[in-house]
Amino acid sequence: MPDVPARHDRILVLDYGSQFTQLIARRIREAKVYCEIHPPTRTLEWMREWDPQGIVLSGGPSSVYDHAGPGLAPGLTTMGVPVLGICYGMQLLARSEGGTVVPGKREYGRATLRVHCAADPTGGDGELFHGFRNDAAPDEVVVWCSHGDHVDEPPPGFDVLASTADLPVAAFRARDRPLYGVQFHPEVAHTPRGDEILANFLFRVCGCAADWTPGAFVAESVARIRDAVGGEQVVCGLSGGVDSSVAAALVHRAVGDQLTSVFVDTGLLRENERADLEALFRGRVGMRLLVVDAATEFLAALEGVADPEAKRKAVGEVFIRVFERVAREQCAGARFLVQGTIYPDVIESAPVHGPSAVIKSHHNVGGLPDDLAFELVEPVRELFKDEVREVGRALGLHEEFVRRHPFPGPGLAIRVLGPVSEDRLAVLRRADAIYMEEIRAAGVYDDIWQAFAVLLPVRTVGVMGDARTYENAVALRAVGSRDGMTADWYPFEPEFLARVSTRIINEVKGVNRVAYDISSKPPATIEWE
Repeated sequence: MPDVPARHDRILVLDYGSQFTQLIARRIREAKVYCEIHPPTRTLEWMREWDPQGIVLSGGPSSVYDHAGPGLAPGLTTMGVPVLGICYGMQLLARSEGGTVVPGKREYGRATLRVHCAADPTGGDGELFHGFRNDAAPDEVVVWCSHGDHVDEPPPGFDVLASTADLPVAAFRARDRPLYGVQFHPEVAHTPRGDEILANFLFRVCGCAADWTPGAFVAESVARIRDAVGGEQVVCGLSGGVDSSVAAALVHRAVGDQLTSVFVDTGLLRENERADLEALFRGRVGMRLLVVDAATEFLAALEGVADPEAKRKAVGEVFIRVFERVAREQCAGARFLVQGTIYPDVIESAPVHGPSAVIKSHHNVGGLPDDLAFELVEPVRELFKDEVREVGRALGLHEEFVRRHPFPGPGLAIRVLGPVSEDRLAVLRRADAIYMEEIRAAGVYDDIWQAFAVLLPVRTVGVMGDARTYENAVALRAVGSRDGMTADWYPFEPEFLARVSTRIINEVKGVNRVAYDISSKPPATIEWE
């Protein structure tokens, strides 16, 4: 993780396994306050040394009555640092301080919160609900709940700040210490005023400064990279996506021509991808760029491979081996390898912070050989996608490039469902290009988080002219999202979908059916594989 300078106030988020823990971090970052997610097993000594301005306890699937469940570090509530417990985190606070937590009506979904106390009972101005009405005309606020147990009685010396029809204690605070709890989830979009509640905790309770900005990140990252790399040579794995491109530009800003970026044409790219990237990085950025045609190697490694995890690992391993060969032959002595790993990659690939579930591996963080010949440099590893874009803007990358939709490291290999072949890649590449042409022509590209076509592993019966056909089916996917952690399908006009379908079927030989994916994340993921 980045070694954030002490001048930045920081919030420690302890992950108790909630599906929303990453959203807590995202909302804090959006408020321009730095935070990190760590497991609840961190000791009190570690926390004191890390020196947070405040601590957030996430929700989680456990019960406080589960002896095997994660608990509070002894002394956490008396170390003098403001604490906000969310859902399970609130229940932990209540139980540790002598309150009553009971199993009750399972509550999943929206609830109406009645705010009883919007002012600090000690006369100060440090409440979670500053700006909310209370007393004779209490604010009734929509919040999102997801819990089984709840706090029935607050601990001695705690005041109830809010309630719902089913929760007598939906929020509380201690009178003598800055300890707060909310049973609902202020971090999710379904709690419309949740950002206000979190901002009150960050700025009114913790006294944080809003100084975590893209410009600050660039300046501090450049200094750290220079310090770590020294005079050594660096190789960058440039995939052409926003993440690896921003990582490369950041390292280039730090060490200049010590960096050689290697773009591997995997044969799994979108239409015109290689030419566009060469023009950007050789022309606009002035970076040393080597282009390696390794399509034959990747297709050989993927021959007969249908399992998506096996595809990711195969692509990741060939990717690294190609870099090692290039480094030996053309970048002799290179010690460091730059990768564009970002925070969601890490979160979804492995439970590195808390007891979260592994969703899928990413080629940046999965499939790396044990005998890797480089030391990794991952300068944007702790950033969310939109933070990466803002850093790209701060670095002066072209706006059209910074706004590009995400593209997976394994490329079209995981958008050709089932075994990969040159013929199937060609079909998908042309269908995807038509889809993107129409999205741009409709003026909705920037309204969409990610859009792409998928070639399905089935053939369907059709009629073209007077003849029966038995050809490929293509699925189209487009989602809107705030951060990639959750997503909803994009509501295209029917006329748009009809136009795209007609073009693909008429212009792409071998396709006779087009479908549109209307599933959200969760329960689906954005990519099909």
